[in-house]
Amino acid sequence: MSDVSLIYTTWPDEESARTAAGKLLEARLIACANLLPGGTSFYQWKGKMQAEAEWVMILKTARAAECTERIKALHPYEEPAILEWLVEPDGSSAGFLDWVRSETLG
Repeated sequence: MSDVSLIYTTWPDEESARTAAGKLLEARLIACANLLPGGTSFYQWKGKMQAEAEWVMILKTARAAECTERIKALHPYEEPAILEWLVEPDGSSAGFLDWVRSETLG
């Protein structure tokens, strides 16, 4: 098991996603953020069907717990989607995982 994680989260627009990514990167909570535009989320919220345009953000980090707490503080949603996947070192690029660690752990 690795100490490196991918965190998936969604944002309502490009500006909020870019702002959050910049703050997470500046704080060295992430090594990289991928922002993917053009998604639409369909879901139930408080008994009503919703369909909203969103930006997907995928983060690479070795500081998942701190990163998650910061996302919650930055996020405009009442209950943001934040999902963490632990990265398995087998089948992953060892050099890339080392880079994520060096960027986030110093």
